[in-house]
Amino acid sequence: MQILYVKYVSVHVCVGGASRETGLISARQKRLEAGQSQVQIRRDFNLTPSVVCNLRKQFQDTGSIERKPGQGRPRATTATEDRYLSIIARRNRGATASQLSRDLYAATRTRVLRVPVSKRLHETGLFARRPAVCVPLTSTNRSVRLAWCREHRDWRMDQWATVLFTDEFRFSLNTDSRRTFIWREPGTRYPPSNVREIDHYGGGGLMVWAGIMLDGRTPLQVFERGTVTGVRYRDEILEPYVRLFRGAVGSEFILMDNNARPHRALLVDEFLESENIRRMDLSARSPDLSPIEHV
Repeated sequence: MQILYVKYVSVHVCVGGASRETGLISARQKRLEAGQSQVQIRRDFNLTPSVVCNLRKQFQDTGSIERKPGQGRPRATTATEDRYLSIIARRNRGATASQLSRDLYAATRTRVLRVPVSKRLHETGLFARRPAVCVPLTSTNRSVRLAWCREHRDWRMDQWATVLFTDEFRFSLNTDSRRTFIWREPGTRYPPSNVREIDHYGGGGLMVWAGIMLDGRTPLQVFERGTVTGVRYRDEILEPYVRLFRGAVGSEFILMDNNARPHRALLVDEFLESENIRRMDLSARSPDLSPIEHV
C-alpha cells in the first residue's frame, strides 16, 4: 500500500521525464521505509490531506490506485482542427476567440465555444496580448532615423550623461483601441504582423511634462488647462526647469525634445540661444529614439 501510494503521488506531482519520476518514487519510498510519517511527506512535497484520504479509500475499495482510462470530458477538437485554429489565428492575429470559433464551424462543422478555442491556442504557444503601437514611417523617415542612429551609436556614457530627455504626454480620459488584443507567441512583440499603426487618440485628457537624465529627473509639470503653446513652453518649462539644469550641468548640457510645434517656435529658439542651450536634433516620427518615451 505504501509503495503504491508513493508511486501514485510521484506520478501526479512530477510532470517531467521517466527518470525524474523514478527518482521521486525512490525518494518517497525510502522515507516511508525509514518510518517517516505520511504527514511529514505531505508537508515536504506540498500535498493536501484530501489526496492521501482519497487514495487510501480507493485502494481499500478497489485494491488499486490506478486511474481508469477514459475518465474526463472528451476533447472537443481533433488534432487537425487544433492545427487549423493555430493557422487561421496566425493569419488573422486580430481575430477574437469567438470569431475563430465561427471560422472553425464554417470549415469543419465542429462547434466549439471560445474558451476551448483559447485553450487550444495556448497549447500552440499563442496568447492574447496588446499589439505594439508605432507611427507610420516613410522611406525618408527611415533614412533619417538610420543616419541619426549611426551618428550617436558610438557616444560614450559621459556624453549621454549631459543630455536631458524631455517630453509631454497626454493621459486620455477616454478608452482607446489598445484594448484590442492579438494572438502572438511569447517574445514576438515587434514583428510587423503584431504591430498596429496609430497616429493619435482623441478625446479629453490631462497634459504633463517631465525630463530625465542619467543621474536625475525634473519635477512633473502638469498643464492646468488649454493648449501648450510656444509661450507656455518657454514660460512654464524652459525658464523654471531647463535653464536650471543647464546651469547645473554646464556648457556640455544638451536638451532633447521632440518636433512638436511649440518646441520649434521662434521665441523658443531665441530663448535657447540666449541661454546658450544646445538642442539635439531628432528625426521626424521617431519618438522611440528618446528614452523618456519608454518611461
